[in-house]
Amino acid sequence: MSARKSERIMNLTICLLMARRFVEREQIRELVEGYHGLSDQAFERTFERDKDDLRAMGVPVETGSNSPLFPDEVGYRIRRRDFELPEIDFTPAELAALGVASTVWDDARLGGQATAALAKLRASGLDPDADRVATFAPTVGAREPAFETLWQATLAGQPVAFTYRGLARVVEPWRLVNRKGAWYLIGLDRTRGEGRSYKVSRIEDAPRLAKGEVTPPDPAVVEEHVRSLTARRDTLAMIAVRDGAAPDLVRFAWPVELEPDANPDADPAAQPPPGFTAWRLRVASDPADAAGDIAWYGPDVVVLDPPELAAAVRAHLEAVAAWR
Repeated sequence: MSARKSERIMNLTICLLMARRFVEREQIRELVEGYHGLSDQAFERTFERDKDDLRAMGVPVETGSNSPLFPDEVGYRIRRRDFELPEIDFTPAELAALGVASTVWDDARLGGQATAALAKLRASGLDPDADRVATFAPTVGAREPAFETLWQATLAGQPVAFTYRGLARVVEPWRLVNRKGAWYLIGLDRTRGEGRSYKVSRIEDAPRLAKGEVTPPDPAVVEEHVRSLTARRDTLAMIAVRDGAAPDLVRFAWPVELEPDANPDADPAAQPPPGFTAWRLRVASDPADAAGDIAWYGPDVVVLDPPELAAAVRAHLEAVAAWR
């Protein structure tokens, strides 16, 4: 971030933080050094980017009106109680745990938010030390193309539209849940009028933000959907993974020692190709559910058994190739 932009965002933060009422756009344009001299279009673009940057850094920019008679006169403010941290006192062990938590995300889209949270803690005088225990830190990836839009929609309380199993869906997102490396969106399906869960890797197009608001769900309903994901039945599969590839997948698996010469009549398809290692892995009992997760790794992962899962992965890859 350039020095000029940093100064402008700092001035905007002070302006909105010190205001007791919502500050309208034209007032912001006059008060904040950095917006002076910009054309109308340039100001709108710059102001929108600055708001997004503040929110990405964890600064809650609130939108509202000072008069119920004129709700269209929109203004902005930062409420001190939403922005400032209360007195916090962590033990050294708790600070170390916070540091590890900040390193969990191996995806840049989410790692930035963890970094922003740490910056806020350090600004309050705390120092979560991630380096001491970085060797033991787990990682959670979010590589699905649809994930970022769903993540932002969930944070913003914004409905989202996408295609799933050939049907158009409009969903009010409640929570994103990671189960054994796979992401699921839990939310209210507006068409069905009930809570549903969707495997993110099986969303067939780019999600779009939809109109309307998200009605806050009953926490007990959300937790029930989370439990149902955990309770889903699994089955064992045997896969071959290219050596050194897919570390986030094989950490849930265990190696299998195969002896190809023990059975000369064995199906060659049930043997790992050269440069691959065989692994046992628990997957969803429904091949269609498991196929999307395995197909993600492309040629680096080959299903050896069961045959129906191998067929489902091939069908998934063929469908993706045809779609592109």
